[in-house]
Amino acid sequence: MTGTTDKLFIALDFTDGSQALAFLKPFEDQDIRPAVKVGMALFYATGADFIHELRQAGYPVFLDLKLFDIPNTVAASMASINKMNVQYLTLHALGGEKMLAAAVQEKADGLKLLAVTQLTSFSEIQMQQTQMTAASVEQSVQHLARIAERVGMSGTISSPLEADLIRQATKPGFLKVTPGIRLPDSRTDDQSRIATPSKAKLLGADALVVGRPIIQATDPVSVYKKIMEDFT
Repeated sequence: MTGTTDKLFIALDFTDGSQALAFLKPFEDQDIRPAVKVGMALFYATGADFIHELRQAGYPVFLDLKLFDIPNTVAASMASINKMNVQYLTLHALGGEKMLAAAVQEKADGLKLLAVTQLTSFSEIQMQQTQMTAASVEQSVQHLARIAERVGMSGTISSPLEADLIRQATKPGFLKVTPGIRLPDSRTDDQSRIATPSKAKLLGADALVVGRPIIQATDPVSVYKKIMEDFT
């Protein structure tokens, strides 16, 4: 029987469901069924039916919608999200304590909510200019992580470079899921605060999100296994 793991999420950075399923085909013969992240581009193209298809095929699903709205709207959205039986969901921590608490109140049992602290595409200067703040990235990330933990979120989404900072600011068991992962020979693309899988492990990450280094590889299964080997 095929097992699953949520230590490494493959970001399905496609805009077509058939492309995503074709990419996943080689993984069907593996002993471990990888967890997958479905972001806005793919979800808006395919909708809930595609999520149901992934779940029926046995893939743990991380729905990366980064909800950010008034508390009442976010709370109402949870009813639809709960029906999809996903395992993880993201919300922007900048939405504030009341918004995050509303999602926690309405979420289905077993659904883990992750708070996005600061996007990994932001440099510190970009963050400060955009948000009109003098705080450092590190200060902002720790502050937002504390808010997320206080209202009952399961963890954060942040750069691997901030995993240890979040560990210092929160209690044991608070998850640190880190995108911005690149292999030593990979391009940085549009990411600013990145790390290799082994560096992310040293910094205290609990799980990784990896997109382009896997989905653009000649042999995605081999790259997936190499990252798992380096991280676990």
